[in-house]
Amino acid sequence: MNILVFLVLLGIGPHGAAAVPHSLQYFYTGSSQVPNFPEFVVVGLVDDIQIDHYDSNTRRAVTKQDWMNRVTEDDPQYLERNTGYYVGDQQRFKVNIDILKQRFNQTGGVHIFQQMYGCDWDDETGEVKGYDHFGFDGEDFLILDLETESWIAPRPQAVFTKQSWDKDKAKMAQKKNYYTQRCPEYLKKYVNLGRSSLMRTEIPSVSLLQKSPSSPVSCHATGFYPDRALMFWTRDGEELHENVDHGEILPNHDGSFQMSVDLDVSSFPAEHWGKYRCVFQLSGVEEDHVIVLDSAVIRTNRGNPLLLLFIIGAVVAALALLLAGIGFLVYRKRNANKNTPSPASSSELTERLNQPAQ
Repeated sequence: MNILVFLVLLGIGPHGAAAVPHSLQYFYTGSSQVPNFPEFVVVGLVDDIQIDHYDSNTRRAVTKQDWMNRVTEDDPQYLERNTGYYVGDQQRFKVNIDILKQRFNQTGGVHIFQQMYGCDWDDETGEVKGYDHFGFDGEDFLILDLETESWIAPRPQAVFTKQSWDKDKAKMAQKKNYYTQRCPEYLKKYVNLGRSSLMRTEIPSVSLLQKSPSSPVSCHATGFYPDRALMFWTRDGEELHENVDHGEILPNHDGSFQMSVDLDVSSFPAEHWGKYRCVFQLSGVEEDHVIVLDSAVIRTNRGNPLLLLFIIGAVVAALALLLAGIGFLVYRKRNANKNTPSPASSSELTERLNQPAQ
């Protein structure tokens, strides 16, 4: 079963910061009684691009990018070793769900235990930021604070684990070393391997769409990469905030992205439409893509079944994003080979929630 994980990252447009940080993120999701969904899923991403995958149905770690084959060429045991880690993590997550159900006085039903961790690295400033979050049933459960070298417990049921893990200074030192040293080293290596793919820029096609004369006009961009983009409406050169509805950035099947921003034109006289423009900005591209609001270029579904199919496809993509959001997951890595990054050992990053302090 292919599990796609779509993460919408918030960033500033191409005319903002001088540099965009790279990211290495791992996601684990353990689930209980979720129909047609593996009880355990692991996904790794570099700059929002999936690089590897494991789930409890296949019980096998696989790479998801061609350039990741260079990792397995340097380290032939990479996938076999990771599979072993994930099998162990799968059992730990199952145990942790049972522990959490007891903590929250629950017996059955659908439950999701999640972990997301990783690091960001700015290749211009050298700044590094690491993070580790646990969640249960869609709410934060434990959050690592690297500055204070302690855990934050947003819910009373997490206090026991926080106190236990806070006392384990050796484990905290190990985590801090991973997130500030080893994780960025792995990230730099992966960015180097996949530079031609990760650093590419693809310009989108931008169209104006409208379902009916009384519907908002949707400015839709599709086929762009990376996902660090902004799109907005302006009037006489000034950005509009009223009568505007911003959509999320969604993935396309080919690895590119799409987004829309709607403008309610019901109160605008037709003779004023020429004052309005849709502006699309893509990170790394200096020139904006601008479309003037003009009824002559608006595509509608009146007598156009292709547009209706497009709208249905966009809705399906949004639902896929929502379902994948169930997996706000995580993983880990370990340097079994000094020259080749590999996931951390199970004992290093995934602990049982009832584990006593050492």
